[in-house]
Amino acid sequence: TAQRLVALFEDDEGRIQSLGRAASTAFRVFQCFCRRPILTMKEVCRQTGLTFPAVSKAVTRLVRLGIVRELTAQRRNRVFAYDLYLKILSEGTEAL
Repeated sequence: TAQRLVALFEDDEGRIQSLGRAASTAFRVFQCFCRRPILTMKEVCRQTGLTFPAVSKAVTRLVRLGIVRELTAQRRNRVFAYDLYLKILSEGTEAL
């Protein structure tokens, strides 16, 4: 599982690198999701020290890349998840 997570992180880091100038901010936000796969934008702001607009743009880019997904359909207090990370962690926990 750990090796698969490391491979996933490396693959997604490569996809983030393709963003050009926006990659550094997106990478900082991505690192938060690597530490904790379900986060609010407010929590990402607190962890990174970035402004809300910067985090919002970075998260939008991560959503477009298919790395994270919004769990809520709200305008405020949105929650995002790093789906593939959660999928790897939950493998083998399905009910029999």
